[in-house]
Amino acid sequence: MKTKKCYVCGKKPLTKDEIGLTKKIIDKKTTTFYCLPCLAEYLEVTEEELLAKMEEFKNEGCTLFK
Repeated sequence: MKTKKCYVCGKKPLTKDEIGLTKKIIDKKTTTFYCLPCLAEYLEVTEEELLAKMEEFKNEGCTLFK
């Protein structure tokens, strides 16, 4: 599997949670991924808000975070 990197800052490798969150929020079929800080900036929210949403998705059993 090819290592994914952040579309904005180039951070790599991205964590499975960063990849899952990008897919959940942007588009499940996206090929453009974001690290947590860049995704927060793109969405104009805080990293803490994204982390809270990620936990919410995990608790709901979202398969993108397994």
